[in-house]
Amino acid sequence: MPTIARWISRGAGVFALLVATPVAAQVPAAKPLEALVKGSLMSLNDANLTGDYRVFHARLSAPFRAQFTPDRLKAAFKEFNDKNVDIDIVCALTPIYDQPPFVDPAGKLVIRGHFPTEPTRVVFQMDFVNSEEEWKLLRIDVTVGPSADYPPHKTPNEAPAPAAKKPPAKGHKT
Repeated sequence: MPTIARWISRGAGVFALLVATPVAAQVPAAKPLEALVKGSLMSLNDANLTGDYRVFHARLSAPFRAQFTPDRLKAAFKEFNDKNVDIDIVCALTPIYDQPPFVDPAGKLVIRGHFPTEPTRVVFQMDFVNSEEEWKLLRIDVTVGPSADYPPHKTPNEAPAPAAKKPPAKGHKT
């Protein structure tokens, strides 16, 4: 019996060591990365459309939640809510990364990009921290404005769409 207890004890020690040892953060593979971007944007979109930022707030990293209450998030994204900005079209598109996503020396996952939406462009900047074995938002900046205000994104044999003439909606949190 003592042999089994020692083996369990040693096994528990190895397990504890594995759990306590931080794993080097890596950029997620293409599909999980796309899901992370879209899931974050759709959570924000739901909050903007309903005016209820509690679920979006709950999905944020602890430092972001500590700094921004649901009411403060609502105030930050007031223009999106007031203009009823709906960006759910991004679910049907693939994000275009303006630079390859990377993990910086502090362990933050940094993602910058946009969706090739017309006549308005959805541009995003997001930083994530690895918390509770998943990437959680630390920073988000989303801009929705006329495509003409951003570098062109065309697929071959595609005519440019006419630009919309309304001011861009912008929500920004750092």
